[in-house]
Amino acid sequence: MINDITDRIRSLPPLPKSLGQINSICSNQDSGIGDLAKAIESDPMLVANLLKVANSPLYSFRKEIRSVLQAISLFGMSTTRSLVTSISVKKLLGVDMEPYGVSPEEFVHISSLQSALIMKWYKKVDAGKVDDLFLAALLQETGKILIADEIVRNDEVYQFRSEIQTAYSIANVEKMYVGATTAEVTSEIFQHWGFDEKMVKIIRFSDDYEKAEELRDFSLVLKILKTAVPINSPLSERSVNMAVALLEKEGMDTQLFLDTIEEL
Repeated sequence: MINDITDRIRSLPPLPKSLGQINSICSNQDSGIGDLAKAIESDPMLVANLLKVANSPLYSFRKEIRSVLQAISLFGMSTTRSLVTSISVKKLLGVDMEPYGVSPEEFVHISSLQSALIMKWYKKVDAGKVDDLFLAALLQETGKILIADEIVRNDEVYQFRSEIQTAYSIANVEKMYVGATTAEVTSEIFQHWGFDEKMVKIIRFSDDYEKAEELRDFSLVLKILKTAVPINSPLSERSVNMAVALLEKEGMDTQLFLDTIEEL
């Protein structure tokens, strides 16, 4: 079955041209928020989704966000690019998460929870790593879309969903059914699309962060995020306790993490 997923990745259509334009603007030091707003506003669906995200309670803005320019001013260009990238990817792939027992909206919410947690928590730990981690957190569950599709194609939805509902390790269930984990599939998707190799590697080793070498700390944080906010029990007592155990093992500040979850 892993060969089927590999073939699917190789046949994925290219990312929208508008996303390439947005990335170019964000990489150009001479560009400003007005240039970015203009590029985003060329895609009405992108505008609608960005404003929906901006007005989510997760980001705790004190007033309603009514324009793209206002959203960029509050998020900053880097975070806005990450949000737009996530929106574009999920729109391109389509989302049917029945095998995981969640709706498309719940799936998107879980990615948003992970990214909001990283923004609020890691700014107090190491602000210099937040931009890379925010994008990786938004995108790290993307591979589940192709895995879910493969489960549907093989008529294994009921069996897979039953296993997922009670699983301590979702990655182990995925490996058993399709021969690959979300982390592996996601990293292959973004390597196919030519994403930054650093981000690809951070995601690839998020289940086995000890092998991430110089990017170990980044992959560890992704592991903590998806342990605390898994698709089958996001921020449940069990999930948070497992994440705290991982933090304790790595000698990290558990109280700061728990305080951030309380904020969410």
